[in-house]
Amino acid sequence: MKIYTKESLIRELKKIRKQGWIKSQRKVSHGNVGNTLEDLLGIEENNLPIPNAAEWELKCQRAGTSSLTTLLHCEPSPKAIKFVSKILLPKYGWKHKKAGTKYPKTEMSFRQTISCLNYSDRGFCVKLDKRKRKIVISFNSKKTDEKHSTWLKSVNTRIRLKELNPQPYWGFDDIFHKVGAKLSNCFYIEAEVKKENKKEFFKYSKIYQLSGLSIDKFLNCLEKGFILVDFNARTGHNHGTKFRFRKNKLPDLYKNVKEI
Repeated sequence: MKIYTKESLIRELKKIRKQGWIKSQRKVSHGNVGNTLEDLLGIEENNLPIPNAAEWELKCQRAGTSSLTTLLHCEPSPKAIKFVSKILLPKYGWKHKKAGTKYPKTEMSFRQTISCLNYSDRGFCVKLDKRKRKIVISFNSKKTDEKHSTWLKSVNTRIRLKELNPQPYWGFDDIFHKVGAKLSNCFYIEAEVKKENKKEFFKYSKIYQLSGLSIDKFLNCLEKGFILVDFNARTGHNHGTKFRFRKNKLPDLYKNVKEI
């Protein structure tokens, strides 16, 4: 594995940018853009080797994408309850679309990507309790779309149509510590993408050096809907709860943003 100083990494990223369009050596997938850059740098996935310096993370995103990028995985508290698998899935879940085919007939799903801006069509949203310094998940049955009326009746039978009690949450300081441990400093690269003969090509056109991660900016991004909470669980497996950010919004988390 190559070992980089911060300065030598910047030089290498500039060289890659000068190469223009680069053919992906992997099968077409959403993660190709980051995997290809890691291949070009000669580093292992999610392992940026910069010794004798603050930890740096490498984040890469397709320019113009509408897809969300994962910021971190973190299950809500109270963790002893195992909230997703023990409450949200059995009490608020719905029949998995592949129940009876790929999965057993009894397979349930709880898959929601929710934000502070508005309620989802099943009545869930993210709220900031600034007094208690918590990010909480809220449920309001009156915000549920009419198309989910049958599901809502089943929720009423299972647990009644009321606010979650207790509410799953993340403490401000706890979640910021987890984000900071992973993304205290970050190189953020945007890549243009094109396809030719079913092959993907990337042009790593914009490079940003980000530092000074800010809890106030993190919470502001949550309030603006730039960061969302993503639940993805089914009866047979909880794929994990994620905090994800919208395209090109990662720099909004930092006090210091330098385009290279």
